[in-house]
Amino acid sequence: MKPANLSHSDKIPAGDAVPPARTVLLVEANPAQRRLFGIQLRLAGYHVVEALTGPEALEICKTVEPDFVLSDWSVPGMTGVELCRAFRALPRNSYGYFILLTAHRMHEEIAVGLDAGADDFLTKPITRVELIARLAAGERILRVEGELRASNAKLRSALDKLRDAQTAIDRDLREARMLQQGLVRERSGRFGPIQISLMLRPAGHIGGDLVGFFPIGRERVGIYALDVSGHGVTAALLSAQLSVHLSGSAEQNVALRGAQSGADAVPPAQLAHFFNNMMLEEMCTDTYFTMIYAELNHVTGQVQLLQAGHPHPMLQRTDGAVQKIGDGGMPIGVFERPIFDEVSLQLQPGDRLLITSDGISEAMNPSGRSLGEDGLEAILRTNAFLGGHAFLESMAWSVSEYCRGDRQDDMSAVLIEYLGPTRPAQAH
Repeated sequence: MKPANLSHSDKIPAGDAVPPARTVLLVEANPAQRRLFGIQLRLAGYHVVEALTGPEALEICKTVEPDFVLSDWSVPGMTGVELCRAFRALPRNSYGYFILLTAHRMHEEIAVGLDAGADDFLTKPITRVELIARLAAGERILRVEGELRASNAKLRSALDKLRDAQTAIDRDLREARMLQQGLVRERSGRFGPIQISLMLRPAGHIGGDLVGFFPIGRERVGIYALDVSGHGVTAALLSAQLSVHLSGSAEQNVALRGAQSGADAVPPAQLAHFFNNMMLEEMCTDTYFTMIYAELNHVTGQVQLLQAGHPHPMLQRTDGAVQKIGDGGMPIGVFERPIFDEVSLQLQPGDRLLITSDGISEAMNPSGRSLGEDGLEAILRTNAFLGGHAFLESMAWSVSEYCRGDRQDDMSAVLIEYLGPTRPAQAH
């Protein structure tokens, strides 16, 4: 449409390109009327295509896709209403504005036309001013539709890019999950009569839990369970760094540095304070973590255990009795002078010690009730006949069933078993 035919609010700003002329399909059997309308439309800047019959108009619509269809109520081959309905059924890349020309503006005709998909009506005789005004009104509809279509195209393009990015992220996270699972090099270990079994299951692709063990000299083994606050990449990165400090390599393992020089290994409390200072002085983050670190003498069954905000370990004796271990302690990376809980206990043949993250004890059912220590004790009693990974798998299944599969936090666990005649080793 030429600028002269736009309303004041629709004028094209100076310097902007003039939009291409809209195409109007004029369907009119009367030669005089068709010639008059055609002259008026061309003078207004429209590109006009003419058709004498309804079928001819439909064939034109299949190739031209007119912006406007101006059709008489009665045209050879079909009515204007039938043409409108057939026009709406055609596939198009954009919206087409349909105006019906009527000799009598009857309410019944308007209702029938609207039902067929008509946008507007003009009653003959039609003045040039009224014709151009109605097309200008339709122009605003088409312009808004075009803007929405362009916005939708941009949105689809953005969604496609986002989908591609999400695919790449998912692929990277799957790789990261495999790398994180690889941090737990050994899922079980046997030290004399002591059997250690590990479980690590992130809630998402990656998580902040970490479990493991390493030998200290000939008679002792260090056992740890960590739970970094939060989820996702940040928690996973910190747990990966902590795994380096607790790896089996004597050169990197903080707890083994003293043993390298001929001295004793770093005691549990000293190790916890080392990590606390590292978090406060070197890490520019609000992240913290909870920890259980234990030194186990696998010859005597003596355990020196430190609890730093981690859930209470559960000790199950040979007779099936279950007791909670520790008073709690403070998490690591929060306070400058934290107080950690240190516990000594003696394992007897047939005893087992279960260390879990809060992803197990705080797992919630659909009604919002957490599993808690009572639920964990019930799992221990119910699965008293199972050991090793068989027990851990059964516990994980029980937790998943309790949550109805909607698990929100990482799950990790360490099971320490003093194998004796009443609790034989389980096949893995």
